[in-house]
Amino acid sequence: MTNTNPIVEINGLWKLFGKTPVDFDPKDMDSYNDSTSDETVIAVKDVSFEVKQGEVFVIMGLSGSGKSTLIRCIPRLVGPTSGEIQINGRDVLQMDDNELIDFRRHETAMVFQHYGLLPHRDVLENVSFGLKLRGVAAEEREERARNAIARVGLDGWEHYYPTQLSGGMRQRVGIARALVQETDILLMDEPFSGLDPLIRREMQETLVQLQAEDNKTIIFVTHDLGEAARLGDRMAVMKQGEFVQQGTPEEIINNPVDEYVERFVSDQRSFLSGHKRRSSVGMSLRTRSERHSTAMAAPAPLTALRR
Repeated sequence: MTNTNPIVEINGLWKLFGKTPVDFDPKDMDSYNDSTSDETVIAVKDVSFEVKQGEVFVIMGLSGSGKSTLIRCIPRLVGPTSGEIQINGRDVLQMDDNELIDFRRHETAMVFQHYGLLPHRDVLENVSFGLKLRGVAAEEREERARNAIARVGLDGWEHYYPTQLSGGMRQRVGIARALVQETDILLMDEPFSGLDPLIRREMQETLVQLQAEDNKTIIFVTHDLGEAARLGDRMAVMKQGEFVQQGTPEEIINNPVDEYVERFVSDQRSFLSGHKRRSSVGMSLRTRSERHSTAMAAPAPLTALRR
């Protein structure tokens, strides 16, 4: 169930790469014009949005639109140039080093596109590694890691190494590593984009099932509209560092604000009516309660376990 109170609030966020003026002021057009030189790239431009507790918010855009930079700004893996990031009422940009480390370990967990697994550690060690950094006792972290591994369908694979796993299995390890942290917020940067279509769909269904059980707050980055519609409660379309439209998947697909958004949705709109609506989009237009009941009744098949 989605709470009406926002847990994430992003206000006027900017990220400039390159020769960024020390006195950059986004409200000053002269400062802005000085920043748009050939030596400076504006990756995120005045982005604002909020995400409610228990909501899945999807950021969609083409490669180079700034979506991965944006999601990495939230835990300050990439340092924003200007703006405000409020998480549970705390401004992340005002945290000192110790506060930031604590924030990353206890309040957010991230799932990366390229897994980010430690190659010299087995599945159990990879999943429990964050707990070890927190100082959790060995017995407790092993128990929690085994539980998370079982939840993503990898029971029995605890002592295999990343090189021995398929792409889908490695991404399940990444999700288990995020789940075991028991944080309120999951940040997912194109986690399924490198997978085969069948495995990708199964991973989406696994995420829907886990979300039905845990009701996490998820910010999910993708370039795939079908994935955005299937997973998201709300979504934003990003172009050249800016949000060009925000809304529910239905609102954006049915009422694109400009030609750029129209290009994204044109191949999907025909599937949103009649009997094709359910067969092609699947869970995308169901309510949260419908997704919950479906996920609990029919867990995703584990084709991902077959290499």
